[in-house]
Amino acid sequence: MLTRLVKVYSRIPLPWIRQFGRLLGWAIYGLDKRYRSRIQENLRIAAVTNLNVQNAAIAGVGAGLAEAPWVWGYTPEQLKQWIICEQTELLDELAKGSQPVVFLTPHLGSFEMTARFLAAYLHITVLYKEPEALGLRAFMAKIRNAENLSAVPANLGGVKTMLKALKAGRAIGILPDQVPSAGEGRWVPFFSRTAYTMTLPERLAQATKARVVIVLGTPLENPPMGKTYWRFELEEMLETPSPENINKKFEKIILNRPELYLWGYNRYKRPTGAPAAPTQASQSPHASGSSDA
Repeated sequence: MLTRLVKVYSRIPLPWIRQFGRLLGWAIYGLDKRYRSRIQENLRIAAVTNLNVQNAAIAGVGAGLAEAPWVWGYTPEQLKQWIICEQTELLDELAKGSQPVVFLTPHLGSFEMTARFLAAYLHITVLYKEPEALGLRAFMAKIRNAENLSAVPANLGGVKTMLKALKAGRAIGILPDQVPSAGEGRWVPFFSRTAYTMTLPERLAQATKARVVIVLGTPLENPPMGKTYWRFELEEMLETPSPENINKKFEKIILNRPELYLWGYNRYKRPTGAPAAPTQASQSPHASGSSDA
């Protein structure tokens, strides 16, 4: 039943879905006081003061939520027709090579689309958080998987599956700015505070000699040619994907397009069992810059 509803939903024009989502974003912001306070605090920590940027970010959260089930209704190959990417040569190189690849994506823009975009070029295994409602788990497992795309739960079994994929010369995808469980991260600077940041990308890359590539999906509101809904960009990360290096990279990426970041995410929470955060974070050189630039 839910799968059928997704199919029906995905036939609604995406611009309509996004417009509805923007209204949803503002509704959530207005009704949920704790969520509203978290957005305001995270924007303050990152020194994002431009009101237009803040408003776009609030609406953008809802647009992203509304867009996700629309995306699930299509295969990676079908979605490819609505995407612009000027670095397909790199994707073809990665697909034809035997070296494993770790793709890293921040909670920015159309991050739900990233795995499906990559699956149009190569096989990729990604982690996802299982819903707490047991009745939804079978549905989410089915809907997130697609041709060339294997979605595995974010648990020990899922990590083992990802390691196996890398050892077989395949690709994996991770959202490294997601707060890990206790023992799977360390406290490092992220803007002007410390955030518990996962060590998984570094450990997997070192264990398998994998290439590390950052991939970003930007939703396009005024398509440059025909019905083009997304632009994807890739950048190979030559530094070790340590928590420190990833956070520094992501700070620059986020401040370059702050209106697309998921500011409502509880990035600075302390996982159960994790050590206490340092009392004073090292001030990031990027946090003091103006978002108006």
